[in-house]
Amino acid sequence: MTVPPGGRRTSRPVSADIDVFGATDTGKSRPSNQDHFLVASLHKLLRAQQTSLAPEELSELVSETRGYIFLVADGVGSRPEGHRASGTALRSIAQHVTHFMDLYRRLDPDRESAFLTELERSVHRSHSQLRDEGKREYGGEGLATTLTMVAVLWPRAYLVQVGDSRCYRLRDGELERMSRDQTVAEALVASGALSPADLARSPFRNVLASAIGGPEAVPETRVTDCQWNDVLLLCTDGLTKHVTDDEIEAELRGITSAEASCRALVDLALERGGTDNITVVIGRLRARRMGSGT
Repeated sequence: MTVPPGGRRTSRPVSADIDVFGATDTGKSRPSNQDHFLVASLHKLLRAQQTSLAPEELSELVSETRGYIFLVADGVGSRPEGHRASGTALRSIAQHVTHFMDLYRRLDPDRESAFLTELERSVHRSHSQLRDEGKREYGGEGLATTLTMVAVLWPRAYLVQVGDSRCYRLRDGELERMSRDQTVAEALVASGALSPADLARSPFRNVLASAIGGPEAVPETRVTDCQWNDVLLLCTDGLTKHVTDDEIEAELRGITSAEASCRALVDLALERGGTDNITVVIGRLRARRMGSGT
């Protein structure tokens, strides 16, 4: 008997429960891939420096997974070296995350705000780094990238986003967009200057209002609960230019593995032109059978 759809679990998932995969493709029109992604698990680590024990008695000890970090970044094409910008942002954030391990080793609700603040701080640090490099090497033109990051620390998930790379969640068979595109067109809709019906036709729909390394980076954050049967998907706009939300929902409803669904969505975007770099990251928990642990 499997866990019922939408069913909650109070136990912490273990490595065998976790199914995650990321895929990226240059597409058919771009000369290079300016997207980057990262899937990283979080652990406690003990590395013995000296011991009287025999080597086989105390090797490097790594704990079960304490959580996961998912990131996607899309270098801004109108600026120099988008590939370098997105890669620098991911490396900078990954390095910062390793320095506040204590906050997520045993996260409790009273420390959620501190944890989220640290995630935002990692984004601001990467923004400052790209701004400084841009001024030094390009006379102020700068390096810029989008960034969408989710930290999953069961039973909570923490979303931080800058730009228009997206985060979706399938829950109980329904797809929800967890992020908001930080574009000039979306800002016009929010202010009432543009109707939602005209959004898709706006010349500003792909003009970023916020980007790491750009003139302004304003991280948007969200904290939410996790359910066992949730499926998370992060992607760059190379996917959503060609694949609709309804089609993403249909793929995730029938998911058999994170890898298969990542590849299917990338292939669909390529079949429809692949006019941009395409990156997809999917994470979910496998259904447990009774007797396999609770």
